[in-house]
Amino acid sequence: MPHKELKNKPLVEAILEVRWRLQQPTNEQLPAQLILPARDPHYRLLLGRLFDRIQKEYPFHEELPTASLPDDMLAHVVQHRFRSAKDDWPLIQVGPGVFTVNDTHRYTWSDFQKRSKEAVARLYDAHPAVADFRVESLMLRYIDAVEYNYKDEDAFRFLGDKLKVGISLPETLFQDTGVERRPHSFFWQATFRCSRPAGRLSVSFATGQKEGKPAILWETTVQSVGEDLPSMPDGFPAWVDAAHEITNDWFFKLIEGELERRFQGE
Repeated sequence: MPHKELKNKPLVEAILEVRWRLQQPTNEQLPAQLILPARDPHYRLLLGRLFDRIQKEYPFHEELPTASLPDDMLAHVVQHRFRSAKDDWPLIQVGPGVFTVNDTHRYTWSDFQKRSKEAVARLYDAHPAVADFRVESLMLRYIDAVEYNYKDEDAFRFLGDKLKVGISLPETLFQDTGVERRPHSFFWQATFRCSRPAGRLSVSFATGQKEGKPAILWETTVQSVGEDLPSMPDGFPAWVDAAHEITNDWFFKLIEGELERRFQGE
């Protein structure tokens, strides 16, 4: 479907994540009870080379608390953050075996699309041993939220009325039990196979907070792993376009009606 920008978009965060295979240790000569963790032998050199390539767009570096811990203890955990401006978004994060592009309030698809493709190209360009670089997971994830006082109102009714998602439990569970019908909190998730791109589409709904106020949150995620991965890096641009196409389609079908009008600022 054609992409539309919303004036009052409910987006909390858009995330592109790339994970790559870590080096498995050789344990044959070690005691049986001693198992070494997987490691990223090129991580430290990659970190410096990557910053050289992205500092024009992301000049503000933040060392996260995880950076004080040994790299080998933090497989696929981000340690460093590079922002476009101090305390601002968008940003890039990197850690042993993991790389992300993140955006929030300034997000537009055209900008995020361009940043994602450029960032992945620079990740490959920066890797000191690209012949051994093996991506094992690609993920595009959107987190949205709308304020809703689920503590006083029925969250399941909100899902049905506003997002066209039906969740219910048998009425007999509540009869003569002293249990309220209204959920105090909830989390619901489902995953489906998809073909464009090859992988899995996940959607989830939960109670939570947005800017300190009660809210209904929902996430839409496309992930490709293993045989579903495109040929990298050449196949990445088509992959991220297809992943966005399906998340965008589901988002607008879910909010069609009152929520879409609200988010458009009508």
